[in-house]
Amino acid sequence: MKHTKRIRLRKKLRAGRTRAKISGTAERPRLSIFRSNKFIYAQIIDDVNHKTLAAGSTKSLLGDAKDNRTLTKTARSEALGQLLAEKAKKVGVKEIVFDKGSYKYHGRVKAVADGARKGGLKF
Repeated sequence: MKHTKRIRLRKKLRAGRTRAKISGTAERPRLSIFRSNKFIYAQIIDDVNHKTLAAGSTKSLLGDAKDNRTLTKTARSEALGQLLAEKAKKVGVKEIVFDKGSYKYHGRVKAVADGARKGGLKF
């Protein structure tokens, strides 16, 4: 139990350090990531006006086509990044700040960022 509490505390501190350095504006909103064991949720947030400009998840991608069920979680994460890039373009966003939260920039988190870059967003 003590070990689990220590892990949670370190994760919270890591997220706080990341969040203290990052703030989204109307010109350059923040791309925030939440990673569960099964899905990834991401949203583009304007922190000045406290509004979510675009959002998506790998869970919503599963409902679109049967082909997505055979993809790996990393491949679905990259597709999510491209989907968010399209939604951001519709809203008029070209540049973003990437908020990885308490997660390492590796695996599915990196795949979302790579997909967003392929979609045309600049970091």
